[in-house]
Amino acid sequence: MSAPSVVVLDYGSGNLRSAQRALERAGATVQVTANREDALRCDGLVVPGVGAFAACMRGIEDVGGQSLIEGRLAESRAVLGICVGMQVMFASGVEHGERSDGLGMWPGVVERLDAPVLPHMGWDTIDVPDGSRLFEGVEDQRFYFVHSYGVRTWESVDPDRQANDPRRGPLVGWCDYGGRFVAAVEHGALSATQFHPEKSGDAGAVVLRNWIRSLA
Repeated sequence: MSAPSVVVLDYGSGNLRSAQRALERAGATVQVTANREDALRCDGLVVPGVGAFAACMRGIEDVGGQSLIEGRLAESRAVLGICVGMQVMFASGVEHGERSDGLGMWPGVVERLDAPVLPHMGWDTIDVPDGSRLFEGVEDQRFYFVHSYGVRTWESVDPDRQANDPRRGPLVGWCDYGGRFVAAVEHGALSATQFHPEKSGDAGAVVLRNWIRSLA
């Protein structure tokens, strides 16, 4: 049986090579590219992201990323967002008083965390939801975060949205740093983590293996 094929979307942002290496160690065949055909036909698409929300959205728009992601989700083909790659899945982001549109796969606003020290950098635990497949076997482990913004309120999701699987509602994991924020979401074909699994040691490797296993 061949290894699942994964594309790390290259839109000019993110730790592309570290994500590639971590996914390969976890058992996938990985390509870093913005080629639309490759990104559509692969078993799993990873959307990384570091830096500013608006800059990441511009990069995604430049490579036609929104229609690509929407097309995959419409066919229940797996997508994994990491860090800002998770944040852009929400409706909008607010940085320095400026609001930018996100991809709108989920309702919600990415905003500055209410914490005395930012960024939130280092290892932290997650309140993992019951039934999680992504965190199977590492429910009590710590994961590596580096961010100053997040989604602090989870809004309900229209059951007819493209990302939704009617057989399985969204599973939301939370972390607490100056207040609760969304740390991970599993919602049909769309999964995302605010933390960096590729930087989270053995626990992060398990998360990636769990996701890759779901592609088979």
